[in-house]
Amino acid sequence: MTAALISWGKGRRAAAAIGAVSLGVITLSACEKPTALSTVTVGSTTVQAEATPGCNGDGKVLSKKAISACLTKKGEKTITVHPGEKVRVGVDPQVAKSGWIVIGAGPVMREPSKQTYRSFDADTLFMQQNPQTGQTTYSKDVTLQVAELNAGDGPKAMWHFTLKQEN
Repeated sequence: MTAALISWGKGRRAAAAIGAVSLGVITLSACEKPTALSTVTVGSTTVQAEATPGCNGDGKVLSKKAISACLTKKGEKTITVHPGEKVRVGVDPQVAKSGWIVIGAGPVMREPSKQTYRSFDADTLFMQQNPQTGQTTYSKDVTLQVAELNAGDGPKAMWHFTLKQEN
C-alpha cells in the first residue's frame, strides 16, 4: 500500500512539473519582443515612445508604402517647448549602432548619428524654409520624427513626437 502511495505522489509531482513547464512555454510564446524606445527631453520633462504602429520593420527596411504612410503620422506623445530651449533626443544603443536621424519641420541633421543622444535648438526644429522663395517661417507645432536607418537603404523604424511651441 505504501509503495502505491509513493508512486502516485511522484506521478502527481511530475504532472505538475510538466504542466508548469507547458504554461511557461505558452506564456513566453505569447510575449512580443519589445521595440526600442526613443526619448525626447525638454527642460525637466521627458516623454518616451516605442516605434509608431506601422512604422517598425522589426530590423528590416520599411516598404515604400509604409515609409510614405509613416511620414504623415502625428506623434502620440506631446511635449511643450519654449523658444531658445534645447530639445534632447535619445535612442537605444541598438538604434544608435544602425544610425539614426531627426526630422522636425524640415531636416535638421546632415548625417546619421551613431550616438545614443543628441541635442538640438528648439528654433531649428520649428523652422521651415520655402524651397521656392527661400523664406524662413516657424511652425507653432511640429511632428518630430526619429528614424533608425539601414546603411543607405531607408528607415527600419520611426518614432513620432509632437512638439508644441509656447511663447
